[in-house]
Amino acid sequence: MCFSPQGDLVGGLVISAIGVDAVRHVRQRGDHVAVAALPLLLGFHQLDEAFVWWGLQGHVPATVGRIAMWIYLLIAFVVLPIYVPLAVTALEQPIRRRLVAPFVVVGALVSALLLAAMIRGPVTARLAPYHVAYGLGLHHALPIITLYVVAVCGALLVSQYFDVRVYGIANLVAVVILADLTVNGFASLWCSYAAVLSAAIALHMRFAKTHRARPYSFS
Repeated sequence: MCFSPQGDLVGGLVISAIGVDAVRHVRQRGDHVAVAALPLLLGFHQLDEAFVWWGLQGHVPATVGRIAMWIYLLIAFVVLPIYVPLAVTALEQPIRRRLVAPFVVVGALVSALLLAAMIRGPVTARLAPYHVAYGLGLHHALPIITLYVVAVCGALLVSQYFDVRVYGIANLVAVVILADLTVNGFASLWCSYAAVLSAAIALHMRFAKTHRARPYSFS
């Protein structure tokens, strides 16, 4: 997963299949559509990064690789920080949404700051051992990335659903480990692990019942 273009390709196909399974189990739960679609988004994200690899390796035209890089970073830095809190908000009971609302605000702020940094540039991608290293002309990177993690993981952690919280915990653990291992590979590696862990979303869609604190039914 993300250690090579082939890893991104295979991983993206597997995660997309998980996403299809999650969407199939939406049934009548319209409030679950956004969270069910998350594995599909992450699966596409991994497939897109394969083209970033191939562009840097010269296997596809540089323009194709450059477009793929922008798509990858727009999803990672602009879409996900606001999409995840909004998807969790849709899941929750109205009174519970008050807990998620601050993470929506933080996510929107982070998305705006990172989009501005991307527009301002420079935006770069280069091959590194086992990952693609992305670069932004980002000022005050540490507090912004910290707020990114707060928005995404925090929203998941306050969900009323146990398996959604597990997904948040697993992503938070991955953040701590990967931040210690690499800085410029963080976007590539964390998004990959978040995609793999999205199997928890498929589990949620199969077994969760709406608006229950322990939402499992194996009957």
